[in-house]
Amino acid sequence: MEAKPLGVAVVGAGYWGPNLVRNFHASDDWSVRYVVDPDRGRLDHLVRLYPTVRGETKMDAVLADPQVDAVAVATPPRTHHDLAAESIAAKKHVLIEKPLAESWNEARELCDRARDAGVRLMTDHTFLYTGAVEKLRELIESGALGKIYYVDSTRANLGLFQQSNVVWDLAPHDVSILNYVLGDVPHAVALQLGACVHQSVPDVAFITMWYPNGCLAHVHLSWLSPVKVRRTMISGSLKMAVWDDVEPTEKVYIYDKGVVLDPSSSTLQQQMVSYRLGDLHVPLVDNREALGKLVADFARAIRDGTPTRCDGTFGADVVAVIEAAMRSAAIGGARVATRDVASS
Repeated sequence: MEAKPLGVAVVGAGYWGPNLVRNFHASDDWSVRYVVDPDRGRLDHLVRLYPTVRGETKMDAVLADPQVDAVAVATPPRTHHDLAAESIAAKKHVLIEKPLAESWNEARELCDRARDAGVRLMTDHTFLYTGAVEKLRELIESGALGKIYYVDSTRANLGLFQQSNVVWDLAPHDVSILNYVLGDVPHAVALQLGACVHQSVPDVAFITMWYPNGCLAHVHLSWLSPVKVRRTMISGSLKMAVWDDVEPTEKVYIYDKGVVLDPSSSTLQQQMVSYRLGDLHVPLVDNREALGKLVADFARAIRDGTPTRCDGTFGADVVAVIEAAMRSAAIGGARVATRDVASS
């Protein structure tokens, strides 16, 4: 017997909310019952596109409706905690756009509330469901790249300037991707910030993260690049991989390149016998829309109790890393242990 679609309400009809509505609506797992936004013009636009959806300016009807199984929050980060908390109190499962919250304490509180209420809490780290990120995780888990030496990632564009800063805007993407593909959380982080256009709004950032397995990761974020760059390079002892998200089709490149050492020699010059220059491989990746895969995973977790790739705890770990990074910037870019955030 086919399962009845789960009822969902999408809160926020700005940039990301309509994408959620479209993917929930296209899924057999879901029935979009409400869209909530204080802007009546936005609501009317979405209701014209999806006539079966009710537009509401407040949450009251959503929280009182027993046919709403889940709430998807796509509003500014400052509103995430309160909207999620009242949804959890109404026994609704919750999906929250990144970041999960504006602080680790708020993020952990939401995780605790969801656990106590018996509902699922998921963070919308959509990039984890892209075929390219899935391929990178597969390469690392299988050992195809060997020992991971370091990762270098750049996410840069010209704008758009946000109300917070470039770190809270962009870093959740890269931190979540690296935590997922490396299968761990960095134990320390350092951050250098630049505020080039307006002194109160950092628009350039350089984040360094140290992972327990010895991997060093560097992330460059910018709102002030003349070209759009979304590129991640992973250096391994056996092979190296590059993910270029700007490329329209061939997203991932695997290079059979490296350095061959002679461990019996005493000096570095003697040890470095040769460079290994092998083949270039471009693997096929799943090109289905990532957000569609994410909402399917959310439905599966609600029905079967299976874990999602980016549950509340995963989202809270991302927030802890960013909060530690901001503490680092406040003390001149010194290294800060992520456990210091979790214990505060």
